Parts: sequence; C-alpha cells; structure tokens
Amino acid sequence: MASLPLLVLLGAFFCAAAAAVVSSSPLLPAAKTMRDSYARKSEFRTVNRKTLGSCLNPSPYLAITVSTGGPLPDEAFLNVTVSGVLRPDRSHWIAMITPSNSSVSGCPLNGANYIQTGDLVNLTLLCHYPVKAQLLRTDAGYMGCKNSACQKRGASGACEVRTCAATLSFHVINFRTDVEFVLFSGGFLTPCFLTRSGALRFANPATPLHGHLSSTDSKATSMRLTWVSGDGKPQQVQYGGGKSATSVATTFTQEDMCSIPVLPSPAKDFGWHDPGYIHSAVMTGLQPSLSYTYRYGSDAVGWSDTIKFRTPPAAGSGEVSFVIFGDMGKAPLDPSVEHYIQPGSTSVAKAVATEIETGKVDSIFHIGDISYATGFLVEWDFFLHLITPLASQVSYMTAIGNHERDYAGSGSVYPTPDSGGECGVAYESYFRMPASKDKPWYSIEQGSVHFIVMSTEHEWSEKSEQYNWMEEDLSSVDRSRTPWVIFIGHRPMYSSNIGILPDVDPIFVVSVEPLLLKYKVDLVFFGHVHNYERTCAVYQGKCKGMPKKDANGIDTYDNSNYAGPVHAIVGAGGFILDEFPKITLGSWSLSRIAEFGYARVHATKTDILVQFVNSTTMAVRDQFKIVKGAR
Repeated sequence: MASLPLLVLLGAFFCAAAAAVVSSSPLLPAAKTMRDSYARKSEFRTVNRKTLGSCLNPSPYLAITVSTGGPLPDEAFLNVTVSGVLRPDRSHWIAMITPSNSSVSGCPLNGANYIQTGDLVNLTLLCHYPVKAQLLRTDAGYMGCKNSACQKRGASGACEVRTCAATLSFHVINFRTDVEFVLFSGGFLTPCFLTRSGALRFANPATPLHGHLSSTDSKATSMRLTWVSGDGKPQQVQYGGGKSATSVATTFTQEDMCSIPVLPSPAKDFGWHDPGYIHSAVMTGLQPSLSYTYRYGSDAVGWSDTIKFRTPPAAGSGEVSFVIFGDMGKAPLDPSVEHYIQPGSTSVAKAVATEIETGKVDSIFHIGDISYATGFLVEWDFFLHLITPLASQVSYMTAIGNHERDYAGSGSVYPTPDSGGECGVAYESYFRMPASKDKPWYSIEQGSVHFIVMSTEHEWSEKSEQYNWMEEDLSSVDRSRTPWVIFIGHRPMYSSNIGILPDVDPIFVVSVEPLLLKYKVDLVFFGHVHNYERTCAVYQGKCKGMPKKDANGIDTYDNSNYAGPVHAIVGAGGFILDEFPKITLGSWSLSRIAEFGYARVHATKTDILVQFVNSTTMAVRDQFKIVKGAR
C-alpha cells in the first residue's frame, strides 16, 4: 500500500496514545440509564460511561419550554426558554439531544472521539453526541437577569424569590428521531445535570427530504434523484408531465461502520444516528440541456414541492458551464456549537444558488470532504439540507475525500482516522455516482469536456486497479468529440501550503502525474488544501509553459502546442482557510488566494475560461483561459 511514512507513523502514534489514555484511566461504572445503541452495545460504552452527577442545590423552579404548539415541522427555528434560574452562571448550557433516550452522562474521555477526526474545538463531553449546544449567556440579558419572574411573594405582596430566564434560538430539521433539550451546569468539560424538556417529535418522520440529482452517463437523457425518508417502502419521482419512476430504498447500520478495538470510532459509538432510508430513482427519457419539473414521495408519506431542474449538455455538444469546489461541509444557522463547523459553507452555498438562478450552470462538482460528518451521522442531514437548493436543480457530481473514507484498517491509502469510522459507507449511500461499490472512480462527458474523477484515498500506484482504469480511460478519449480533458481528485499534486502534515504526497505525484502528461490532460482540479491556487503548465515541479495576457488582460495558456497540465486547487468551499506562506516556494505557483469561494468554468470547443469567485462578494478574484490554437 502506497502511503507517506510520516502519515503511517502519526497514525500509529495516535492509536498508541489513545490506548494509553484509556488504559491509564480507572474504569468508570456504567450509567444506570445506559441503553443499547441502535445496533449494538459497544465496548467503549461500558468503559467510558459514568453516572452523571446532579448539580448541587438546583433551583426547584427550573423549566424548559419550547416555542412549538405541537409536533415539530420539517424545519424550524425554535425558541427554547430556560426559566426559574436562581443565580445565572456563565457555565450554564443547554444541549439538543437526539434521540431523547440517549445517554446524557458526562464522558470526559470523549474528547478523544472528537480529536481523532481532526476537530480540536472545545465541545461538549457527553456520552451521546449533542447535535447542538449553546451557553445560556448567548442570551445577552441572561447574566444580568434582565428577564426575571417572581416565584414567591410574601404576605405584603413583595417578591421574596425572583428567578431569571434565557431564550435561545435553535435551528432544527427533520432528522426523523425525536429531540430533547437538556440543561446543564459546569460548562462543556465538567457537566452536571439540571433539568430536561421532555421528548419533542417530528410531525412526519417519514417525510421525503433532501432530493439531489446526479448524472448517470454522458448521454444526458437520464438523471438519478436521491432523497431521504424515514420510510423504507418504495416511493416515486413524478416528472416530465406524466412520467414516473419507482425508488429503491437502501440504508446502512451501525454494524457497517468501521472501527478499531482500543478507541471505537464515533460512527460506531456515540456519534451514530439512524440514517433512515436513502431512496434512489432514475428519470429516463429526458433530453439534454432541457428543463423539467419533478416531485418525489408517495401518498402515504407525502410529496415534496414541485421542483424545476435542467439536464446537462450531452457529450460532444458545443459547450458546458459548471461550478467546482471542494471541502465544503456545513455551518449552523443559529449560534450553536456543533461538531466540525465549516464557516464558509453557507456563503458558498448561497453564492452557487445565485449562480444557478442565472440559468448558466449545467452541473456542480464537489471534489471531496463533502459533509465533514466524520462519524457524527446526523451531520449528513444538515449538510443535505444545506445543498438541497443547489443539488435539486442541477447535476451534483462528487469525488471522495479523506473525511469520507480514511480509517485504520479500512484499506485506505492513508490510515488516518479522518472519516470517523464512516469508511465511505455514508458517502456512497447518499451520493451514488456512476461507479462500482467502494471503487468511487468514474468518468463522464458533458459538452466539450471529458471529466475523469479519481479517488486519492484508494490505491493509485502503478498497475493497481484504479491506475489501470485511469490509463484505459485516458487513452480512449475521443478528442474530436470532447477536445478537453479535465482530471479531478481530492488531494493535490502541487500546493504552496505548509502544514503539520504534508498536503502533497510525492509518491502519488510520481505514480500518477506521468499519466497526465502522456495523455495531454488540459486542466486538473484538486481540493484538500483550503484555499485557491493556480499553476503554470507544470510537470515534475517545473514550468513547461507560461500563460500570456490576451486582449482583455486574462492569463491565457495556448494548448495548441501542449506543454503540460494546469493545476488549480479549489478547496475553499467552506473549511477554515489555509493562509499562504509569505515566501513562495515554487516558481510554478502563479496565483494564490485564501478566500472562501469556488471556480466557475465555461468550456467551448476551442477554449476554457476558469474564474475563481469570492463567495461573499461574488467578485472574480482570478481568471485564466486555455485555448487550442493561437488567437
């Protein structure tokens, strides 16, 4: 297995350190209220559980009220009011737990569960992952008791006991299982229990939600629709003025998640959440570059709204426009703390939605590090909710990244614990690309472009299955039909970023880069590094061709005399940005921008225009062209 020795050593060091933490800690008694998880009771639940102590002298007036007049809708911003507090404290906080019978005991060793996925943020250490948490002091009036109530009056009518309250806003979406709000003191690290709200249920846990499209082939006469529901019975997509297709429903279980014995993964343990059922149906009999409407669901569970979508152009047609980015994830729409927040994700999603409204986007490519759920499975629902306005209207194509696939013993090239134990199962369930199971590489053609999408996390060394596939695919491209070849993956071959772990694997470059030159790949897109960077026409670290300014001042590469591929990193889709070093280490790096955004690409038969767009301002921050034939 090809991998960086440093990564192997770090993975081994992490596992050894985790083992030391667990073995050196005294065994903690299991919580009396501990319940079996959905599929099994893991060993970790018996080692790292303790009875949660109740806070000393809690107020007898404490109460939690939620601003819903009944069952929860599919999406809501709930006002959660904590009242009856005798003395406001900075350490008071409230968690949103699902399902309501989950253990809310304190588990200080769960910090390792967060750290193993790369999330170093100070988070709540409970025995079951809190979907959201907020400090009561988020309400600016809480510490000053600006919202008070009299609980007891004396004989004279004067107030003898006055209590304080806080009201917080929680964004909730229909993730099918019931919800409970639980109040704690002691901060996130040393919680003690105060009171709980009681279970809140969704009005319709079976509601069909989060429909997203993907292309099935290069003809653009069929489109796959995938959606989520709490019901596993077949549903339908109705489309195109009277046509329909029946769904196939699949799911995955806690047993499908991967782990190691010493430190079970979040996906296998306290991050697990039942995914419900993932429905998939293929709409056939479509025409390329045309608009249609559809809805999905059934009479039994309800129907989605009617949605308009557009098919991409067929292979060999004159042009195609697409948006491409990596490393997106999601961010809360309320003031909550959550696992692994990607602060730029909402601005990128909003900006791409604006692009789609222009009617000039044929498809989207999201090239790895999709949701950053990393074993905290309810995060997939929030991510799917975020991208639904985009992915329900145009083809949403994806590539797998380290945070979807990698885990020790999983067969990944890199044995880091980045997927939190998902090991590609959740990703492939939600995003069915035209690929085989756990072989997430594929090619597809749209307009004048042949796209080849690889997995940097699966074996790519020479003569491996994926390597042989890449060579066969690249050698078979018909340049008269698709004159442009765009190569897509997650981990880059070139980056100026300097991090604790190297972003570029030299073994990967040595193995795969010769294919790019041999088959005259025009343009390469990678993510993984959280910024934007563009190269010259580069090979083996040396510039083989430089762009020239055209009449409009745009850097233009002339590929009529092919010298090498141009590489662009577009990993600025949401994760905290990687700043560039002050000194440029490679002469091959021509443009470096550390801003949230995405690339907007338009390709005709004779040229490709690539523009990097800042997602906040929607200003073009870098642009370049590749042409065939001098102009």
